[in-house]
Amino acid sequence: MQDEKNFIARLIQTKTQNEAFKELVQCYQKPLYYHIRNIVLNHDDTDDVLQNTFIKVFSNIGNFKGESKLYSWMYRIATNESLTFIEQRAKKQGISNVEVQQKAILNLESDVYFEGNEIQIKLQKAIAILPEKQQLVFKMKYFEDMKYENISEILDTSVGGLKANYHHAVKKIEEYLKNN
Repeated sequence: MQDEKNFIARLIQTKTQNEAFKELVQCYQKPLYYHIRNIVLNHDDTDDVLQNTFIKVFSNIGNFKGESKLYSWMYRIATNESLTFIEQRAKKQGISNVEVQQKAILNLESDVYFEGNEIQIKLQKAIAILPEKQQLVFKMKYFEDMKYENISEILDTSVGGLKANYHHAVKKIEEYLKNN
C-alpha cells in the first residue's frame, strides 16, 4: 500500500474516504478474515466479526494516532472484536469461553469452509485448552507466520513475553497431542 500517512489522510478526508476505504478493504479483507477465523473458527461468525471490524475501523479512523502501523491497529481491533464475540456467545449460552471454543471445534468437522483433517481438528482441540493469551500468540505465530514484533504491536505485549507464551503453548500442545 502507498505511503501510510497519505493513505490515512485519504481515509479521513470526506472527499476521498469512500475510495480509500474500498482500497483498505481490498487489501486487508483476506488477511483479517484468516486472522479472525483462527480465533472464532466458524466461517459465518468470521464474516460477522470481519464486518464489525471494518465498521469499527471506518468509524474510528479519525482516532488513529499513528503510534503503530495501520495494519497493527486493525489487527488489534479484529482481535478484540473476535474475543468480544466469543465472550458474548458464551454469556448468551450460559457457558464458558472455553466451552464456546470446544463447540466451535466440534462444528469444524461439518463446516464446508474448513479444509482440515483429523490431525488439524486434534490440533484445534489442543489449542482450545490453552489460556487466551497463549492461544492468540500461538495462532498468530503458527498459522499466520507473524513476526514477534508485529504480534507485540497487536497484543501490546513485550516480545520476550510473547516468546515465553509461544514456548509454553507449544509445550502444552505437544503434551496434549502425545496423550490424546
